[in-house]
Amino acid sequence: MDQELGTLAQQTADRLAEDRVGVVVAAVAGDSVEIRGAGGTGGDRSVVPGPDTLFEIGSVTKPFTALALARLAVGGTADLDEPLTALLPDGAAVPSRGSSRIALRHLATHTSGLPRLPKGMLLQALLHPSKPDPYADCTTDVLLSGLAGTRLGAEPGKRFRYSNLGAGLLGLGLARRAGTDYETLITREICAPLGMTDTVVTVDGTRSGRLAQGHSRRGKPTSPWHLADLAGAGGLRSTATDLAGFVRAQLDGGPAGLAEAIRLSRTVEHRKSPFAWVHLGWMAHRLHPRQGAHLQIWHNGGTGGFSSFVAFDPEKQLGVIALANSQHPVDGPASALLRTLQTQHVSNPV
Repeated sequence: MDQELGTLAQQTADRLAEDRVGVVVAAVAGDSVEIRGAGGTGGDRSVVPGPDTLFEIGSVTKPFTALALARLAVGGTADLDEPLTALLPDGAAVPSRGSSRIALRHLATHTSGLPRLPKGMLLQALLHPSKPDPYADCTTDVLLSGLAGTRLGAEPGKRFRYSNLGAGLLGLGLARRAGTDYETLITREICAPLGMTDTVVTVDGTRSGRLAQGHSRRGKPTSPWHLADLAGAGGLRSTATDLAGFVRAQLDGGPAGLAEAIRLSRTVEHRKSPFAWVHLGWMAHRLHPRQGAHLQIWHNGGTGGFSSFVAFDPEKQLGVIALANSQHPVDGPASALLRTLQTQHVSNPV
């Protein structure tokens, strides 16, 4: 008998909750979405996390930043091949290598040659290991000052080199080009068209009561991360409900205003190996033929107290989301759930 979508989601949530404080898992199959939670939200009023519980999603923010780039490119406000310098304040010094300059597509595909972290941040983390938010001081002035003294590790466009700095600068630059802040940009260009009401940088008002308490790997409560002007690298909070809507748009193309941007984001491709590559904002790979040769497009995320994983298969119209309020990654069981969905015929419970 086919296992039902909701049962599979609950089994994965229960498995993840065995060594994490709380978790929510969403399984998507075509038009069907099942969301299940396990464990607790933490804090004084801990309850089982659910579809509308807010989590820090860390680097799952990056696909939003990249899709915002695609939206502005489709609308003619930005161009994938224009240099980063065009989006930054006058006088900002951006490193280059050889005759190549960093273009916007390089930032969204991690091929800019920029290092993973802003200049000096690793040293600060070593000197102050207990600092609750290592990105708190990443203001525009600090980022641009460090950028001026940064050396590229590769010629732009040549080699994949994962960079939080690059993604953050892209978010910063796009917001400046759009004449607004990063949160407003994402709300306007992505969340509003998709009806996503809980994907935000700042959690306040009634949302505050739905924000899970973050925890370290050892289960100790942690402080929130606020990435300042590097928000485009990992500053969003979201819910399983909102992220299911985001995945559904990736599967069905989304509404008219977003469809062309989604297509563009997945048309751009930089090969890492014969079986793995990166799109604008997304990692991708095809499983070995012995595993079914299924396509998986994904991104994970982690902050001081949260972990996240979002993946989908546009060929089979399947997707998986896992959100936890613990620093312990959720990638393994979540990606295993996607493989299960890909290899089984899944029915949605009536």
